[in-house]
Amino acid sequence: MKYLVLMLAVVCGLSVNAQRSYADQVTATVSKFIKALEDSDLQALHSLAAPKLTYGHSSGKIETKEQFLQTFKTGASDFVSIKITDQTVDIAGTTAIVRHLFDADTNDNNKPGHVTLKVMTVWQKQGSKWVLLARQAVKPPAQ
Repeated sequence: MKYLVLMLAVVCGLSVNAQRSYADQVTATVSKFIKALEDSDLQALHSLAAPKLTYGHSSGKIETKEQFLQTFKTGASDFVSIKITDQTVDIAGTTAIVRHLFDADTNDNNKPGHVTLKVMTVWQKQGSKWVLLARQAVKPPAQ
């Protein structure tokens, strides 16, 4: 019986450590993604996005991976600076749900602007890396 309890404690401890490790990996991946958005780094964005990406905007527009990447190629999306706050990372197996406040200066189509959004992203562990599977943004309620 003592061995069963000990084994259960070890398994639970490993599970908690795996969850913490996954959360750290996802947090680092989100940071890479934000940097790639700021830099309009198509290669990094391509690498960080899942083939079946569904990318939802606060306007209701939804893009595929190809459409999402195209906006950076054409300059329709251009982030000058991005600040992320209030981030949470929830792990469920090999899926992570990340929420944060996204505050950015933009230069879409050479028109300076500013956007503040609440964003939820869904990341999936594929092989040894985490990739963006889905994103949805909403405008925060007026205060």
